[in-house]
Amino acid sequence: MDRPALAAFLRSRREGLRPEDVGLSAGPRRRVNGLRRDEVAALAGMSTDYYVRLEQSRSPQPSEQMLSAVARALRLTNDERDYLYRLAGHNAPKRTPLDTHVAPQLMRVLDRLDDTPALILSSLGETLEQNRLAAALLGDHSGHTGFARSSVYRWFTDPADRDIYPPADRDHHSRAQVAGLRAAYGAAGPDSRAGALVRELQRRSPEFRGIWGLQDVATRFEDHKTLLHPELGAIDLDCQALFTEDQGQALLVLTAAPRSDAAEKLALLAVIGQQQFSAPV
Repeated sequence: MDRPALAAFLRSRREGLRPEDVGLSAGPRRRVNGLRRDEVAALAGMSTDYYVRLEQSRSPQPSEQMLSAVARALRLTNDERDYLYRLAGHNAPKRTPLDTHVAPQLMRVLDRLDDTPALILSSLGETLEQNRLAAALLGDHSGHTGFARSSVYRWFTDPADRDIYPPADRDHHSRAQVAGLRAAYGAAGPDSRAGALVRELQRRSPEFRGIWGLQDVATRFEDHKTLLHPELGAIDLDCQALFTEDQGQALLVLTAAPRSDAAEKLALLAVIGQQQFSAPV
């Protein structure tokens, strides 16, 4: 681990960013160029003290998980991310179609979307980033680990994960989930994380096994969705997807028609967030 070089690199990238680059407000009394250390720490989900020690060459060797979080917070490119790992004494992550390092170009768009639900997904349906409204509408997916990070896995193993779709739409969504996973499997191969996910779902879900045998392949998202919110009921939304060049990640943006019932519900959702007022069943 090259602590001085790591510290210098982190300072350089932090000072090269502006608050608006990461969706923050500069405020009227800003005294530093670039981001503050506490802002980077908050974006990376770590303590300010830990990040300060990284920049002061006083930290222990950071884990790969921590480096991944810092790389996202600083909006590093793949080359910059790999350099960060090597400075910290780790091998750079292998670049594959299933790489979970969020594409900076998608993050730049997501950072500017604060009035409509938006999230970045991997080709396995893993939520890599989501804004506040997406978490309020779809649930906070940041706590999932292992196979459960994939929406495909949760769909076929956790019945509660289907509650967000009307019953009439669920069979169609099941096929769409499997078709997207097959596309990822074809790109990454049987020895990849996609292959491991397919084998685990074949073991656990008869429904998945049946749909997998249909050989459907697709990476396209539906143009329109009806989602069920526990407090606000059905919300009709248009869905647009922006893909990276390798189709490995997608920025999904959900919008409502102006002055529609759905637009009023999204405005209310922005106020109530993830609060629940209904009595538990």
